[in-house]
Amino acid sequence: MTRFPTLFLSHGGGPWPFMEDRRVQYAKTAEAFANLPQLLPERPKTVLVITGHWEADAFTVSTSPGPPMVYDYYGFPEHTYHIKYPAPGKPELAAQVKALLTHAGLDCREDPDQGFDHGTFVPLGLMYPNADMPIVLLSLKSSYDAAEHVKVGQAIASLRDEGILIVGSGLTYHNMRGFNRPESKPVSYDFEAYLNEAISNPDAARRNTMLVDWENAPSARLAHPREDHLLPLMVAAGAAGSDVGRRVFVDEVAHVAMASYVFG
Repeated sequence: MTRFPTLFLSHGGGPWPFMEDRRVQYAKTAEAFANLPQLLPERPKTVLVITGHWEADAFTVSTSPGPPMVYDYYGFPEHTYHIKYPAPGKPELAAQVKALLTHAGLDCREDPDQGFDHGTFVPLGLMYPNADMPIVLLSLKSSYDAAEHVKVGQAIASLRDEGILIVGSGLTYHNMRGFNRPESKPVSYDFEAYLNEAISNPDAARRNTMLVDWENAPSARLAHPREDHLLPLMVAAGAAGSDVGRRVFVDEVAHVAMASYVFG
C-alpha cells in the first residue's frame, strides 16, 4: 500500500500569489509549491491541512462539503478579498479524523462553517490550481501545547496509508514586527537551522523532543513571539512516525528565511 509523506510548508505573507509584485518576490516558493505534487507517490484522495490561521479551544475539524473563503489579512488590495478557491470539503474524512483523535484520548469538535484561509488556499492553490482536490481542515488548540500537537499527528498517522496527504501550513519565522528588517535575517536562519537539525534527526523520539523544546533554540522567541505558525510542524512531525524529514527548499523574503520540509 502506498504511504504518503507529510509536509510542512512555509506559506508566506498574505495572498501573495494574487499580487504581481509579491509573486516576483516569492518566485522560488511559487515554483516549489507548484512542483510539490511531483514529490508524492500518486495523486492524493484528500488533503488534511493544519493551518496556523485556525485555532480553537479544542482541536476541531471542518465538516463543510463546500468550505467558504476566509480573508484573514489586512491592508491588501481590494481584489484579494474576492479570491475564490472552490475546492470541495470531505465530511467523511472529517469524521474519521475526529474518531482517530477521540480514540487517542483527545477532545475533537466539529465546525460546519470553517473555510479556507490564506495558509490553505495559497499553497494548495499553487499545488492544485484547478481546485479539484478535496480539503479538510484541522485546527490548532489555542493552549499551544507543543507535545499535544505532536500527539495529534501521531493519532492521525494512519491516514497516510489511506491516500491522505497531511500538510502543516505555517512559517519557520513569524514575527510580524521583524519582517523587512535586516537584523531579522540572522535570527530567522539561526532558528531554522535548529528546526532543520531536529527534523532531519534519524531518531524520531529525539526529533520530537527537540521540536517540543523549541523555545530553547537560538533566537526562538524572536522568531516566534507566538507559536501559532510553528505548531503545524509539530503535527506533521508527529504524523511522520519514524520517517526522517528533510528540507525541500528555503526561500528568503522580507529579510527572513522561510523553509519547507517533507517527511518520508
